Amino acid sequence: MTTIDAFIAALPKAELHLHLVGSASVPTVLELSRRHPGSRVPSHEEELRSFYTFRDFPHFAEVYEAVNSLVREPEDVATLVDGAAADLAVQNARYVEITVTAASHQRVGMPMREITEALDIAAARAEHEHGLRVNYIFDIAPDFGIEAVRGTLDHALQEPPANLVGFGLAGTEQKRAPLRDEIRDAFRAARAAGLRSLPHAGEMSGPETIWEVVEHLGAERVGHGIRCLGDPRLVAHLRETQIPLEVCPTSNVCTQQVPDIAAHPLPRLLEEGLFVTINTDDPPMFATNLTKEYKVVADTFGLGREQLAELARNAVRASSLDEQERKALIAEIDQVAAEG
Repeated sequence: MTTIDAFIAALPKAELHLHLVGSASVPTVLELSRRHPGSRVPSHEEELRSFYTFRDFPHFAEVYEAVNSLVREPEDVATLVDGAAADLAVQNARYVEITVTAASHQRVGMPMREITEALDIAAARAEHEHGLRVNYIFDIAPDFGIEAVRGTLDHALQEPPANLVGFGLAGTEQKRAPLRDEIRDAFRAARAAGLRSLPHAGEMSGPETIWEVVEHLGAERVGHGIRCLGDPRLVAHLRETQIPLEVCPTSNVCTQQVPDIAAHPLPRLLEEGLFVTINTDDPPMFATNLTKEYKVVADTFGLGREQLAELARNAVRASSLDEQERKALIAEIDQVAAEG
């Protein structure tokens, strides 16, 4: 029987919760920083790693925005996808849904068509060079205001990349309330156009945020969702409906949503019979990757091979792959699990 580390390395994986800018590895950020000098982002590796030490979520958001400011041209967008694909491929990842905050690229003057072309080119390159299937989610960032809501929807409906599968909602949860009606309208239009509803909720605020996306946005998955445990009725609803949760353990520690990994609610989520997937969120910023996330939950919570394999299957089941593709990838996971 292989070691648990070897088992995790061999396990075919799918990543459902990965932000494009947050996926930028240290070498990628350094490349962008040198390509666009004069930003607040350090251009030396040691300083950059120190830059990624977060006091809290608002500080993380500041750092994220600083890195985002380096993405100024379509070539930069493609560079980010290329880097994420290369990083995932070496971890035996076969599929990823990358969340793109299109409005942030529009704000620096990139035309929608050029952003879309860059995403299309990079997705094709990832499949050709790495055998990695890349799909995209466009997310609304309420931090950018009403224009971002409209701009994101316009982009998703008028100039979507070929692999756009979902419409999301991220950013600071506490800033959503003033835009509630506009956000609901945008999701209604996106869903009518065939996009899946894939919003974040219950990361930095309570169960009411999760109820909002479930009841009013038609959420098919919930990004994070860890605050659901504060409401037994919500837990029962999530258990009954089996709406998947995109759990990102190390992210929650680094942004201080939980005090340390041992205090993470993952074991309770599993005990409650909820549909859990394991993801990274913004891996280089949190000094992690998808393989490490599986390892940390195995080491911290004593999860065995079959539990880890089931988490990997869950990610495939919750993905936007078609049924035939899901079955094929689950069969690969089953084979690794059987070999132990």
